[in-house]
Amino acid sequence: MTRPRAVVVGASHAGAQVVASLRQEGWEGEVVLIGDESSLPYQRPPLSKAYLAGKSSLQDLVIRKSEFYDKHDIEVVQATVTRIDRGSRSIVTSDGETWSYDGLALCTGGRARTLDLPGGGLAGVHYLRTFSDVEAIRMAASPGRHATIVGGGYIGLETAASLRALDMQVTVLEAAHRVLERVTAAEVSHFYERIHREAGVQVLTGAQVEAIEGRDRARAVILASGESVTTDLVIVGVGLVPDTELAAQAGLVVDNGVVIDDVARTSDAHIVAAGDCASHRMARYDRLVRLESVPSATEQAKSAAATLCGRERRISALPWFWSDQYDLKLQIAGLNAGYDDVVVDGDPAHGRDFSCYYFHGGRLIAADCVNRPRDFVRVKHTLSKDLHVERAELASLLAT
Repeated sequence: MTRPRAVVVGASHAGAQVVASLRQEGWEGEVVLIGDESSLPYQRPPLSKAYLAGKSSLQDLVIRKSEFYDKHDIEVVQATVTRIDRGSRSIVTSDGETWSYDGLALCTGGRARTLDLPGGGLAGVHYLRTFSDVEAIRMAASPGRHATIVGGGYIGLETAASLRALDMQVTVLEAAHRVLERVTAAEVSHFYERIHREAGVQVLTGAQVEAIEGRDRARAVILASGESVTTDLVIVGVGLVPDTELAAQAGLVVDNGVVIDDVARTSDAHIVAAGDCASHRMARYDRLVRLESVPSATEQAKSAAATLCGRERRISALPWFWSDQYDLKLQIAGLNAGYDDVVVDGDPAHGRDFSCYYFHGGRLIAADCVNRPRDFVRVKHTLSKDLHVERAELASLLAT
């Protein structure tokens, strides 16, 4: 009798968790993890932090050692999946091999958004998504050289902090009026702009990049204002594009990600999805949300594995995130989308610790906590329990 086979596409955080959870949930058949990188699944968040700063190695970042996969009879395959055949329940890889499946998990993650402008393909223009991306940046990074970072989001700012630790000159170019504009209140943006400038980073906002110039490699970044920023290397951090092409070609429902239900099931009952590639309608926000978050990827992956095993484990945890820059740990509880009011506890204009609380319609919906772990724990617990906290009640929450 043929053993059932579960195939997991994508050796990501989510993929690594799905295969582990399949064994924990009692899947007794074959488990195959297919990824297109040569390494075992590794942690991506430290790439722009400890790894880029030279404080850790790839072995330090590996989520589970090879012995784990051997012990639990998990086959790890390096290949690129090119097609899903839902009719025959099989996938095809670029080398022409076909793998049948009884259950399929899509954990394909995403890829760095690229710059479509003159000079975008020059040598010395780097993106930051994979281990090999960061290796190339580390090879080019040395004290005194000048790095220009396009994008003032979390990845760009974390990269700036890591490069300053290597004693590089750093310029951050942000097209919006302030860094982190899409994801934080102005008070948080101005705090990080101050911190980076105090660390020696040149931060230019409202800086629209028009071209990258250089004969053999990138030598300057040209702005719409006409200003030229001389540089030795360019690092682009302008967001992530979810890898949904496989799902779309197979006819699965895609909407800013592979759409999944509360148990990580896609529009095909035999296929689940998890991680950066998945879009989930969250009841607490009443909208489709695609989260680029390790905690979210882990929870979705556990749910996906349970679903493949015929059980139900609902996705319900509160979204949370973190960012490490210099000696600062930012911890974020909840999603602040749609906020109409903020309350700041602390002095972000001069200090190095504070919390920013977001409200919608008078109700607390999220918080950004900088070097305030107790505040983060309180808010995360409160929001996880769906407790209603009005603006006037915030002081009593902080006092508990």
